[in-house]
Amino acid sequence: MCGDAPPTKITGSRHLAAALGYSLGGAARLLGETAFRHELLAAIGIFGGFAFVGASVSEYVSMAVLFLALIAAEALNTAIEEIIDRISPEWSKTGKNAKDLGSFAVFCLLTANGLMAAFVIGSRLV
Repeated sequence: MCGDAPPTKITGSRHLAAALGYSLGGAARLLGETAFRHELLAAIGIFGGFAFVGASVSEYVSMAVLFLALIAAEALNTAIEEIIDRISPEWSKTGKNAKDLGSFAVFCLLTANGLMAAFVIGSRLV
């Protein structure tokens, strides 16, 4: 892709279709990440657990919002890693810090998802 001319700016109503295409491309890229596939499997398990214990609609919605935030953080973390690997392929403290901070953001949301799931499922089982 280096050396290619930048794409033509799309405006107007065609921009919506283009934005959807870019988003789907990002989702496809994210599916290539093992961590993301593990998170998807965990979400399926969590929502299955919610069904088993009879979670409320508001609990499903809350969990879905947390999971979407996790997906967003995972996407941003992957973007950070891609950029760092591209502009600084050699090891650097700055690159390590950027990757570590992205990883920490994902960890925080993984923890929030786990706490929510444990609370909803645990409170129904006790």
